[in-house]
Amino acid sequence: MNNQSSDETPHLYNLYPRLAGPMTAWPTHAARAVAMGFDWLYLNPWHYPGFSGSCYAVKDYGRVDPRLLPEGHPDKHDDEAIRADGGLGVLQETLAQVRAAGMRPIMDLVINHTSRDSPLVQDHPEWFVRDSSGAIESPSAIDPADARRVTVWGDLAEIDNACSPDRDGLWRHWIRVVERGMQLGFEGFRCDAAYKVPADLWRELIGAATRLRPGVLFFGEILGARLDEMEAMRESGLHFTFNSSMWWDFSAPWCLEQQRAQQPGMRSVSFPESHDTPRVWNESGGRLAVQKQRYAFAAGFASGLMMPAGYEFGFRRRIDVVLTQASDWETPNADLSEFVARVNWTRRANPVLACEATSALSGLDSATLLLEKRADSSLGYIAINKDWDAEQVIDLPEMARGCRVIRVCRDSAPLSEVSGLHLLLDPAEVVYLVSAG
Repeated sequence: MNNQSSDETPHLYNLYPRLAGPMTAWPTHAARAVAMGFDWLYLNPWHYPGFSGSCYAVKDYGRVDPRLLPEGHPDKHDDEAIRADGGLGVLQETLAQVRAAGMRPIMDLVINHTSRDSPLVQDHPEWFVRDSSGAIESPSAIDPADARRVTVWGDLAEIDNACSPDRDGLWRHWIRVVERGMQLGFEGFRCDAAYKVPADLWRELIGAATRLRPGVLFFGEILGARLDEMEAMRESGLHFTFNSSMWWDFSAPWCLEQQRAQQPGMRSVSFPESHDTPRVWNESGGRLAVQKQRYAFAAGFASGLMMPAGYEFGFRRRIDVVLTQASDWETPNADLSEFVARVNWTRRANPVLACEATSALSGLDSATLLLEKRADSSLGYIAINKDWDAEQVIDLPEMARGCRVIRVCRDSAPLSEVSGLHLLLDPAEVVYLVSAG
């Protein structure tokens, strides 16, 4: 088996902290994720939140959200003052257990904004973006499909990382946040809205982190970025970005165009759903074949792969960054743990599946799609049946003759070899074809 480094082809299990409950329960989730073939545990913000309660509206970067502390901890029910260590000691011990289970923890790094009631607003007013009247601005986003629709996050205060008159002091503050995270035991960072942060700052943070722990990885979230903003990320030093393949209908050309625009020099992470999106199980009406299709496709599309907790159980309820809590953990609608493990280990054994896909040989305008993948001397294909309800036949190129056929979506399907150049696909099935060389 040709196992690949977690630095080259990371498999991320996204554990939403409030859904998982007190952090003392996290190592159990980590052990389950390891059994499915994941090697990184990505945790959404665990920091003390502001007045809105959103975990992405960070009020204090040096304290743990009290809801994540175990009963009996002196800081659990104290909303105003830190009576112990802000929960950092429990977090450090928890991360040590996560690493002992075989996972590398990833911290969500939110540095483009804070909560409006963060002490930083009063202590360092020069660090924030101001409007023409001098008031602090809130970040906003334009709907790419309709520029008239603008979302403003009124609970947030936008940081002026590019032009603050005290830029050096501000950047030193973020370096300390990263260094503290690494001292706690984090080995990677998911960079929220990375395209809204100067590339120079990312290089500073990556350099500081690498000096403390070589091999640390930074994953840039750039969803919703314009093409020029995506291209600017090439200069940031980020190791991975999250791609938009989750939204692809397998027919429009934009997804492959985006992948080509990011290369060369940057790898990406695919995912079937995230904490920001509806659950696939709910969107598909509980179709097991579609749940498998979207995961198998994500696994074969890019270098990295991420799956949120609950996908393996067919969870229906969408994550809410304000309201979600441990009582929202659902009774499983299915158990895809063995399927997920099969896909993950297939990726590890076949490096050509864990590289960036940029070309479709056929199928953008038909019921099936065939993607070609190349890595060094290896050749591979991903065959996708877009039809959820009926079998479809896909035509294969002559180069596919002799490839191993890996039917990961079937619970019991031995490997076979391409003989003819036609392949019958089950409804919503994804099949991998890998050259024997």
